[in-house]
Amino acid sequence: MKLGLYQSFDPRLVPLIDSTRAFYEKRGTGRGPNSWNELQAIRDAARSPAPSSPPPVLEVARHDGRSVPVRIHYPTSATPRGVFLDFHGGGFYMGTAAGSDVRNRELADTLGIVVVSVDYRLAPESPWPAAPDDGETAALWLAENAADRFGTEQLTLGGFSAGATLAMTTLIRLRDRGMAAFSAGVLQFGTYDLSGRTPWGRLIADEYFIEAYAGAALDRTHPDFSPIYADLANLPAMLIMVGEEDILLRDNLAMAAQLSAAGIDVDVKVYPASPHGFTGHPTPMASAALGDLHTWLDGQLDR
Repeated sequence: MKLGLYQSFDPRLVPLIDSTRAFYEKRGTGRGPNSWNELQAIRDAARSPAPSSPPPVLEVARHDGRSVPVRIHYPTSATPRGVFLDFHGGGFYMGTAAGSDVRNRELADTLGIVVVSVDYRLAPESPWPAAPDDGETAALWLAENAADRFGTEQLTLGGFSAGATLAMTTLIRLRDRGMAAFSAGVLQFGTYDLSGRTPWGRLIADEYFIEAYAGAALDRTHPDFSPIYADLANLPAMLIMVGEEDILLRDNLAMAAQLSAAGIDVDVKVYPASPHGFTGHPTPMASAALGDLHTWLDGQLDR
């Protein structure tokens, strides 16, 4: 693991910096809603997500009396070689699994895997621990049924922004149950300190999404809420991806260091000229990053 930030840049990314910066100079970066009224307005104005072709199969995952909707993308031209459990982003209070359909279809067909996307409950209507409960339910359902349903027990998972946080809490919950069903995790710019007690956590301490997600939670250092405080031993290999200009950069580097200190195989990739959410934007840097994601996950599936 290389902790020097600029040492971690891949030289092949340097030619992509100018065009990526130009995109963001024109687009801007912005920030999320800062109140319930702003959140409602953004939700009301949201467009229907682009459909994938073929569309996913809709199902309800059930385990131990709990249930959560999932969207299942089967690879179109291969017997599945694995399953990827996906958690969408959106600050715990926006977004849907359907919003990731096109990307998940590409992932399924590129790697020849099944992608199962979790439509977890959103805050503030359903604050913590609703979303982690839904993630755990989907993961337990998958661990129990993947062999019969998909013909493989090779399970991986990952997420985007808040989804990366939920992927991490899901792995920790399963580890605490004594389960090691998932062999790898892909974490794209998650948020791991929601307590505001670390220097990097204080950078986002006033964000409304934390208040919305916390609900009545009294201890925001609880590992299930802020996974930077968790015991990280005995977790699977991880890929952490984050942009150089993401406000969560230090949070992600801290999580990478904590994982490494716990003996976890962690690969950190930092992408220059890129803010939060960059892999969802049409830039050459995003294309390179998604290629890296596919390559890394492909390697994990071959182990």
